[in-house]
Amino acid sequence: MSQPAPGPRHFLRDDDLSPAELVEVLDLADRMKADRHGSQPLAGPRAVAVLFDKPSTRTRVSFSIGVAELGGYPLVIDAGSSQLGRGEPVEDTTRVLDRQVAAIVWRTFGQERIEAMASVSRVPVVNALTDEYHPCQILADLQTVIERKGSLAGRSLTYLGDGANNMAHSYLLGGATAGMHVRIGSPEQFQPDPAVLKRAADIAAETGGSVLWTADPAAAADGADVLATDTWVSMGQEQEYDARIAPFLPYAVDEEALSRAAEDAVVLHCLPAYREKEIATSVIDVPQSAVWDEAENRLHAQKALLVWLLERS
Repeated sequence: MSQPAPGPRHFLRDDDLSPAELVEVLDLADRMKADRHGSQPLAGPRAVAVLFDKPSTRTRVSFSIGVAELGGYPLVIDAGSSQLGRGEPVEDTTRVLDRQVAAIVWRTFGQERIEAMASVSRVPVVNALTDEYHPCQILADLQTVIERKGSLAGRSLTYLGDGANNMAHSYLLGGATAGMHVRIGSPEQFQPDPAVLKRAADIAAETGGSVLWTADPAAAADGADVLATDTWVSMGQEQEYDARIAPFLPYAVDEEALSRAAEDAVVLHCLPAYREKEIATSVIDVPQSAVWDEAENRLHAQKALLVWLLERS
């Protein structure tokens, strides 16, 4: 009796990759950066649907170019102008797409939306950002740290800012999977989700890494190999800016924070950056800043991820 075909692999949050699988994807990303047109598994072209519920620059550019460089056709859809925007169930849209595309990439709101898509999809589904996680960004960040530092395991990564947002959660899970020592410095009222912190701690126990939340920004930054931040006001919160920023002021990645980090610390920011808010211009524009390499590496890391997922689906 024949065995049923295996289902597709999805990438919905950072811990969907095991530590060994993360290494495979990052190694492939490095090779793809060295030879951008050397692999074209989507030749035909096969299409990849790239859906956007939220505005985007880096995600839209990197996935569109990446799919094209893999020999495919990027079918970019602003979800608000599709039937999704008129209330069609996520599962129904998915059942239409998965008969015509090789993979689906979605930048959306709640994590439950992309999980609903993956639950019925017959092709890989990739989280291009949700309110809870931003795993593709972390792949690019880890690739960037390897380029600057040569390795990940045992390195300390400090994130300062909103500890309850998607970047903090993905740094915890992705950094722990890579065997890093992840420290989140944030105000008391903006702590990481306890379930995410626990999951990251469990992963770190297996990889030799560690995770820590602290309200003390100086303690978080001390000796860090990598110093990262993100905007204090996520998409959809712009009207709350003035009310939100006061608690975050001590957590700015400025010259004082950088002076506490390791002498050769690498600075990361997923962009867009609000200069002189969460990050100082004097920090984002210095040689220690890898922000522009980080933005470029979205292209290479995501190409590698798509190829890896397709090969295992």
